[in-house]
Formats: sequence, structure tokens, C-alpha cells
Amino acid sequence: MFFGAGNLIFPPALGRAAGDSILYSIIGFLITGVGIPICAIIACAKINGDFKKMADRVGPIFSVIVSIALVLIIGPLFAIPRTAATTFELGIHPLFPSIGQNISIIVFFVIVLAFALKPSSIIDNIGKVLTPALLLMLAIIIVKGIIEPIGPIVTTSYEGGFSKALIEGYQTMDAMTGVIFSSIIISSIRAKGYKSPKDIMKITLKSALVSLIGLSFVYTGLMYLGTQTTTLFSKSVSRTSLVTSIVRLDLGSIGSVILSLCVTLACLTTAIGILSAGSKFFAKLFKGKLSYESIAIGIALVSGVMATKDVDSLIKLANPVLKIIYPIVIVLIVTTLLGDIVKNNKVVTITTYTVLIVSVLNTINDLTANSIGFFKYVPLSSVGFGWIIPAIIAFVISNRLVKSNQENKSVMPNLNQEL
Repeated sequence: MFFGAGNLIFPPALGRAAGDSILYSIIGFLITGVGIPICAIIACAKINGDFKKMADRVGPIFSVIVSIALVLIIGPLFAIPRTAATTFELGIHPLFPSIGQNISIIVFFVIVLAFALKPSSIIDNIGKVLTPALLLMLAIIIVKGIIEPIGPIVTTSYEGGFSKALIEGYQTMDAMTGVIFSSIIISSIRAKGYKSPKDIMKITLKSALVSLIGLSFVYTGLMYLGTQTTTLFSKSVSRTSLVTSIVRLDLGSIGSVILSLCVTLACLTTAIGILSAGSKFFAKLFKGKLSYESIAIGIALVSGVMATKDVDSLIKLANPVLKIIYPIVIVLIVTTLLGDIVKNNKVVTITTYTVLIVSVLNTINDLTANSIGFFKYVPLSSVGFGWIIPAIIAFVISNRLVKSNQENKSVMPNLNQEL
């Protein structure tokens, strides 16, 4: 479910820009594109697979607001529409130019709903059918590009590859989808007969290892193919055009067919997972007043309307929002994994709100041509990570000053008892 539109179109662009300096870009992208999302699943498994419980440590109102924002961002506003738009631009239009975007979107969401309306079989259907087919086709593309390179790998003037790759990893939205996907994943694990906390965590870690290996192979392979295109395409080439061109040069005319299938499968798996998780979330939030099925159909309709925009437009719209919400999710994941090291929920609250304030200011500064003058003195702000040092300072100071007591104790021990 992690491998969707962003996962396919971002790595080649990073490779094209970096050239022979690709190593730092690979590391950066794997941190935010693989490492943090997997940590998100593990953290949610630790607290019974519910992101809301993770956010409850900051406060109930904050938890509800952030959870709703998260589901809307990775659901009908950005992530799901991007999967449908990418399917049209890379999967349908190159092979069937006579088919309009609206028709493609309608068919896409009919298929997504067909899977999502049967949530009990989602993991099995994706795991047994869609993912193996996707990995096979991607392996063919990558291995062929390694054996017969489509162009030379050259030195470029690319700077800040590591930090830029970290930001590109944001665009996959996988850390956010991870904390939402976790409810489906944990439910699937329980359905297989694993009931105890120890067994659930053991299976989660094993599946995380498989994901780590598979995603790392795909991302590294796609970035490597991208390094072979530095001399072939200008800097202005769009992400989707770059992917299309790479596959055609790599595999010839048959490449368009394979790319179409890859894109469609990648986008379908992610859209199915997000729509199902989002529907489950809102059904629980509304306490059954709205059924899972009606919510799923509603999300599909809103996503379909948003999907009429092109991929690049959706990426631009999402970027400032992700720079605000992504750091918050990362902080909640890390503080959850730290467990009893965090003395008190007040520590989580102080650290999270510090990150929220700094991220908002950093994003405003980026959007308004550095209008907030003092922000240039904040470490790492120039590369989009001005929140990291303030987060560390806020955590260390609050964790030292706040005393651990029974009334305000971290929720982690109670949650572990619930498991």
C-alpha cells in the first residue's frame, strides 16, 4: 500500500539531478520515504495501532483536529487524487490518447471502491495479486537499466542533495499514510490469529523488514535509472515525462505497456489502502452514524473531483501543507517509540507545539520570500528543517524539568496494558 504515485515519480527526478553524487540523495530519500514510514507502523503497533491514541498524549482536541487533517491530506485532498491523476498521465493517456481524463478517473475509482468496500480482504488482495505483479514489472525495468544503461552517469552541479531528498520523501506522504494504514495492518495481523502483544509486534517487525528491503530496492533502482538521464533531458522536464521517457528508452515500445501496468497497480494499491483506512477512521469518529460504505463512496467522489487537476499542480498544492504536518507526525512517532524515556505527556505537548509553531513560521517564510527576517538565524531553516533543533531543545529541557507523576504520567504504560 505504501508504493503509490509519489513513490514512482520522485526517485528518477532525484537521480537525474544528482548524477554521480546520487549516494546522499539515496540516503535522504530512504530516511523519509522508507525509514520513518516503517517506524510509524511500529509505533502504532506499540499503542494498539491507533494514531489517535498517539496524538491523545498532546490533548484530545489536538488529537481529533490533527487526525482529521491527516486523513483529509492523505485522502481526498491530495494523495488519493494524485494516484488517479498519475494513473491517467502515465498509465492511460500514453497508450489510449483518445480516452479522456474524466473517463479514466471514473473507472479508476470504480475499481478502488470494488476493493475497498470489502475491507477484510484488502491486505490479502493487495499482497497476493497486486504487489507481486507490480514488483515483477519494476524489477524488469530496473534490471534492464542496470545491464544496458540508457545514458552516461556524469558529474552535476547539484548541491544539497541530502536535504532535498529528505523533502522529496515528504511528498510520498508515507509517514502520514503509515499511521493511518496501521489500523488495517494490525487488524489483518489479528485476523491471522496473532493476538498477544508480543506476537503482534513480532509479525509487525518481520513485515517491516520485508517492506524495508523491497522499498529500498525499488527506490534505489529508480534513482539509479534517473542518474543515466542527466545528459538526455533538461532540468525543466516534468517528473511524469521523465518516467515515461526512461521506460521507453529502457524497454522500447513494450515499455509503455509495462509502465502503464506499473503505474496503474502502484496507484491502485495506495488508493485502496488510503480510502479504506480513511473510511474506517471517519466511521469510528462519527460513532456509526455514517456507515463505512457511505463514507468510502463520499471520499471517492471528492477525490475524483480533485483528481481533475494535473499531477504537478497537486504536488505544488501539497508542498506547504506537508511542511507543516509532516514534522508533527515525525515528533509523535519518535516520542511514542521512546516510551518511558518520555517522563510525562507534558513533554510531548511542549515538543509538539514547538514544532508546530516553528513549522508554520518556516513555511510562511518560504512562501513569502523570507519575510520573517530572524528566521534565517534558525539552524537548518534554509533547507526546510528549521523545526529539528527547536524540537530537540524543547524535548530535552522539558524532559529534564517536568517531573514524572501518577496524575500526568505518559499514556504509554496504559496503552501497553491494553494490548
